[in-house]
Amino acid sequence: MHLTEFNSLPRPEAVEAIRPALDIPRWLEAVTDARPYWHHDALLGRARDAARPFSDEEIDRALSHHPRIGERPQGDSAEAGLSRAEQSAVDPSDAEVQRRLREGNCAYEEKFGQVFLIRAAGRTPEEILEQLSERLQHDAGTERTVVADQLREIALLRLEGLVTP
Repeated sequence: MHLTEFNSLPRPEAVEAIRPALDIPRWLEAVTDARPYWHHDALLGRARDAARPFSDEEIDRALSHHPRIGERPQGDSAEAGLSRAEQSAVDPSDAEVQRRLREGNCAYEEKFGQVFLIRAAGRTPEEILEQLSERLQHDAGTERTVVADQLREIALLRLEGLVTP
């Protein structure tokens, strides 16, 4: 959707239009309520500002919508489509990569009690696996900060794709 169209949507429709980027009500409302945006950069700037900071509850809510890295999201929702596109570099037929991701995901979930979240777009499977291994060395507080940063990156990339200049 074009920025001018986003600017002209009624509030409920505008919120729904960008929900696939990040399903956090406070963020959705802050981005929607700051309309109209005269430039795409203004939209992204507002989205970036509204994403700082995320509460633990907001992070947990957002994580509940993200599939494990390496697992293809099911369904035809916009969010599932975005996740599939973001993980397109992870070949589901590469048995070795899939094995390493499964093991890493299990270790991560056991340690941190949540799904491993990473901005997969633009990363190779090896880069993702390196990050997973590195992040397993973090303490819970450090990892929560990294997860919030990754969530912001994902939200901004998705918003860029949902609302075009």
